[in-house]
Amino acid sequence: MKCRTITCAPTLIAVMELASRVMRLVSGTLEYETYGLGDIVLFGSSERMGMDDHENLFHVFLDYRVEMLKKCFSPSTGWNASLSSMIDLLEDPRGQYGRYVTHRELGINQDEMDDPLSLEGFIKKRFFQYNEQLKFCVVNLYTHLPTARISLQVVTDMMVALDLLRFIETLLNRYDYRDERLSTATKTCLPVLESLARSFRVPEYIHKFMIKTLCLDNAYLLFCTASSSSKLHTERTQELDLLVIDEAAQLKECESTIPFQIPGLRQVVLVGDERQLPAMIRSKISGEAEFGRSKFERLVFLGKKKHLFNVQYRMHPAISSFPNKEFYDGLIMDAPMVKHRSHEKDFLRGNMYGAYSFINIAYGKEQFGHLLSKMNMVEVAVVCSIVGILFKEFNATKQRVSIGVISPYAAQVHAIEEKLKQTYSGCCCSSDSGFSVRVRSVDGFQGGEEDVLIISTVRSNLNGSVGFLSNRQRANVALTRGRHCLWILGNETTFIKSNSVWTKLVLDAKARGCFFNAHEDKHLNEVITTTLIDLQQFDILLTMDSPLFKHAKWKICFSKDLKKSMSNIKNKEVHKQTIKVMEKLASGWRDDEKKKMIVGDDDGCCFGLLQVSLIGDGELSLVWSVELEMVKGNSEWVIQVLKVWDVLPLLDVAKVAQKLHILFAEYTVEKISRCRYECTEGNLVVPMKWVVEDNPIEGQEDDRMQCLSTSGDAHSNLNPSSSSNLNPNSKWVVEDNPIEGQEDDRMQCLSTSGDAHSNLNPSSSSSSNLNPNSNSSSLGFHYAIAIAIIAIFVSKYLPWPIFFNITFFIFILAFLIQHLGFSL
Repeated sequence: MKCRTITCAPTLIAVMELASRVMRLVSGTLEYETYGLGDIVLFGSSERMGMDDHENLFHVFLDYRVEMLKKCFSPSTGWNASLSSMIDLLEDPRGQYGRYVTHRELGINQDEMDDPLSLEGFIKKRFFQYNEQLKFCVVNLYTHLPTARISLQVVTDMMVALDLLRFIETLLNRYDYRDERLSTATKTCLPVLESLARSFRVPEYIHKFMIKTLCLDNAYLLFCTASSSSKLHTERTQELDLLVIDEAAQLKECESTIPFQIPGLRQVVLVGDERQLPAMIRSKISGEAEFGRSKFERLVFLGKKKHLFNVQYRMHPAISSFPNKEFYDGLIMDAPMVKHRSHEKDFLRGNMYGAYSFINIAYGKEQFGHLLSKMNMVEVAVVCSIVGILFKEFNATKQRVSIGVISPYAAQVHAIEEKLKQTYSGCCCSSDSGFSVRVRSVDGFQGGEEDVLIISTVRSNLNGSVGFLSNRQRANVALTRGRHCLWILGNETTFIKSNSVWTKLVLDAKARGCFFNAHEDKHLNEVITTTLIDLQQFDILLTMDSPLFKHAKWKICFSKDLKKSMSNIKNKEVHKQTIKVMEKLASGWRDDEKKKMIVGDDDGCCFGLLQVSLIGDGELSLVWSVELEMVKGNSEWVIQVLKVWDVLPLLDVAKVAQKLHILFAEYTVEKISRCRYECTEGNLVVPMKWVVEDNPIEGQEDDRMQCLSTSGDAHSNLNPSSSSNLNPNSKWVVEDNPIEGQEDDRMQCLSTSGDAHSNLNPSSSSSSNLNPNSNSSSLGFHYAIAIAIIAIFVSKYLPWPIFFNITFFIFILAFLIQHLGFSL
């Protein structure tokens, strides 16, 4: 005896998932592929359920079923009419042809007023027409009619009749209609058709509501939302025996009363998990009044016994590990099927895209978006990029995959949906094509599951604020929706500081070797960088920890003027070109000697430290220099770093140079020379470093200079002429603040080192444009001017020859001080 059961759930997603699971379970177990599906009915709003993306559920969806059965019940072209017409044609083809001719002559049937047919042509045309109608009716009748209205024996007779008709069709295509073999086949087929006409007739309903009632009255398994079950009070007459409510802990008690009122119910089964999301209540007052409490919670509170399903059949063990430990105290076991190797799917290559991974989006930025909800456009770009890679892989391998993207914020869901439509409009196909993508909120995904699940957590801040993401029930839902792969996108720093379940998740991922940085993946790093440029997030891009420069050969730092100028430039292509030039400089690339532009090489301005690199077509230029920075460790080192001052039109470089000349004038000659040293590694320039010692040993100065690319083991060739005016044993001091207010311009940066044979470029350290005594000679010259003024004053009281001699002596002394390095 079959038990008539209705299965409800709070959301359409949960209902669709239930129906899909049942379809997968019964697939392959039915007679004639789909006979018996008429006992299963799924009903609800086609548009809200997104039935266009669920073609696998068409055979059980009520609206689709009604449309198919309406055609089969048609009085003119349905099963009854088609079967009767086929019998008449096979019994008396000449009589049927005579009626056809008479109708043409009388003009009774306008459809037959085309060119007249011969007897043979008439027989073939009518046979093929009736045969197609019968094939359509047979398949849809045994698929959509409940088994109570069409027996297996009838279906077997139908299939026999179709085989015989197929044989007659073959003979008609090969032989004359008067052939003896055709006559024999017809005599064999007619009894079967006549038996069917006597044993099975369908009601000739023309109204849809009558067909709906027929389906609902005779189905044994019905699926709908709890609210949709109200239709059964008006559209059905037969009683149901059993009510099953899935996700019962998410269904408000008042909602559960709707299916509870279905007449005839003898048993009710509530299936739910109070450790996952409760019912959504927007009103704070209603929440405090426990309006959102479910009947499941009430029964648990009253002490009713509940049974734990301690075996999970959905998730790969790598996915279930953390939720099981964190939310269920390790009580849930993995079913053998999920532990089998066949459940492990490699949709993409690389450890980052394994069964479980936390992908750190360190450079994201949360902001307000759609409906004042939060969004993170860097995560949006990364999600869409991963979906694009999956689609590309699907096109290459044709491996079926369903993808779910969930986020706790409506604005993020909206942004991802829009980005996918714009960028990958061809990949968000129906599940029937083998590739599908569904984007929903966490709350909307409860009860759902997908092959690959991508979670976009959005939150990215320095204070560890994660908002309602800290809700353990919401986290439990999000982390348990994936079948084969779960990839979580989030900010490590934010989660570690949040002191929430996400802190534990990050630490667990690190301990299991499932933690990955998105910026360490070449493709994702490019996506992140491009997005930051498009969003003009220069506060993130132009920092020492930027993904662009974090692993470059040169440490690079930026002035406030540069960030301001970049923000004022509105052309995104110029932004990209400027960033590209800075990347190349940080990698060690330099303009060749012919194109090299060093400000002040001819007139001594900026002491040859300031350099210019052209951007794009040359309308803009990047102004930069090599600076020095002290690094402390076992010993103190001074290293070369890049400082980018500004990006501006080439004509404005001179103004910047004049301002920077004042800063560079404060540098000692040793510092200027070291800034101008160039250590090459092939075609690239790599930074130098020097040990800072209070009392360097005489003759050991070459040992205290190393090329960073060789990790301290470089063979350096020093051109003596390049340092002829330097005292290598002089004590060198790094000034913390050479000019007040320049602290930000002297920020600390990161460095890298490699291995290479380095050669020192003598020309780069030439002192022809340097003032080797820029500090001491300046003081001596002031003394000389003062003496000259005194001499002019005294000359009034001294004879002319004495005045002339004194004046001559003073200017000789000033010349020596200024040009030969003497000092007073």
